[in-house]
Amino acid sequence: MKTGDKLTGIVTGVQPYGVFVSLGDGAVGLVHISELKTGFVENIYKVLEIGQEVQVQVIDVDEYSGKASFSIRSLEEEKQKPPRKHRFSSNKRKYGFEPLAQAMPKWIDEGFDYLTQKETP
Repeated sequence: MKTGDKLTGIVTGVQPYGVFVSLGDGAVGLVHISELKTGFVENIYKVLEIGQEVQVQVIDVDEYSGKASFSIRSLEEEKQKPPRKHRFSSNKRKYGFEPLAQAMPKWIDEGFDYLTQKETP
C-alpha cells in the first residue's frame, strides 16, 4: 500500500471524528471526517455504516506504526470536471475578441491624446 493507491475496503468502525476501513489483508486505516465528502458532514453516522463497502484512496501511510489515512472525498472530486470559464467570450453570443479589436483604435487615440497633453504643459 502506497500513497495514491485506490482500494476497496469495508467500514469496521464509526466514530465522531471518522470511520475505520479494513482492507481485508489486515491493514486498517482511518478516513477522517473531513475526507468523507466535499462539504460539511453534520452527522457522520448518516453518511456511512459498519459493514458498508467503500472505495478509498491512500493519502498517507506511517511507515513506523503502519497506520494509514484514507480519503473518499478525493475520489469524488476526481469524477467532477471543473466548469470551463471563458474570460473574453460568451457561450450564448460568440463574440470572441471582436469587441476588443473594435475598441482598440479608440483606446490608442485616447492614449496618444493623454500623453501629448501631459508633455505640453
